[in-house]
Amino acid sequence: MDISISKVAAKWYKDEFSIEGQGYIQFFARYGGVGGLIPGFSLGMQLNTPQEIYASTTVQDITFFVEQKDAWYFSDNHLKIQLNHKLNEPEFVYS
Repeated sequence: MDISISKVAAKWYKDEFSIEGQGYIQFFARYGGVGGLIPGFSLGMQLNTPQEIYASTTVQDITFFVEQKDAWYFSDNHLKIQLNHKLNEPEFVYS
């Protein structure tokens, strides 16, 4: 699994979470919601310190990561995060 995030999307997270300096944002599988890879689950996110990283990338001094315990959700998919300029929010593309 690879995680890629555009610089403008990373800046959106930096501004939205008021991150100054280095920060960590965890993506994880959460029960409920819409638009996920597996019916009944969706992508959650939170500020958190990594414990056992499965995949990560660092952009704008923020490390975006998935923990080993959530690897099952992503399976062999790659996660691309970009900013939807019309909605001014991140959008997720799995490939």
